[in-house]
Amino acid sequence: MTLRIIITGGTFDKQYDAIRGQLTFKDSHLPDIIERVRCSLPIELESNQMVDSLDMLDENRQRVLAACCKASEELIVVTHGTDTMAETAAVLGQAFSAGEAALSNKRIVLTGAMVPYSVSGSDALFNLGGAVMAAQLVGAGVYIVMNGRCFPWNKIRKNRALGVFEGEAL
Repeated sequence: MTLRIIITGGTFDKQYDAIRGQLTFKDSHLPDIIERVRCSLPIELESNQMVDSLDMLDENRQRVLAACCKASEELIVVTHGTDTMAETAAVLGQAFSAGEAALSNKRIVLTGAMVPYSVSGSDALFNLGGAVMAAQLVGAGVYIVMNGRCFPWNKIRKNRALGVFEGEAL
């Protein structure tokens, strides 16, 4: 069984640009991460887009949905910015719930990071590892994995004051 990781950007893939003094996108960190963590599960990486989730529009979410529908793999992890991850999960979850045939057997798990992978103290590796494991264990559907917890797409919210996701975890 192979897992597909669909890359959309978000804090997960940001890096510090010392010249501009801000976090920006260059390339995804996922190839290096996959090599570093020595995951024995076969993984296919797909760069879908590199966008901050605050800038993600409906057309961006439709690109993620189309990639999930097109994927031949049943196990899918989507790396996503945390600010609007729940909105993208809702687009995917509603399509799944509406009986979208191309999603019927898929386990789609969205994850991200509060701190970029390239910054010390990042939660990216922990969240990605949780998402990879969750994709193998949950039933068909759409989920978000953050902070060591797995949530159904429609039972989660980001608590911005605490910087965590909360809701009805599995």
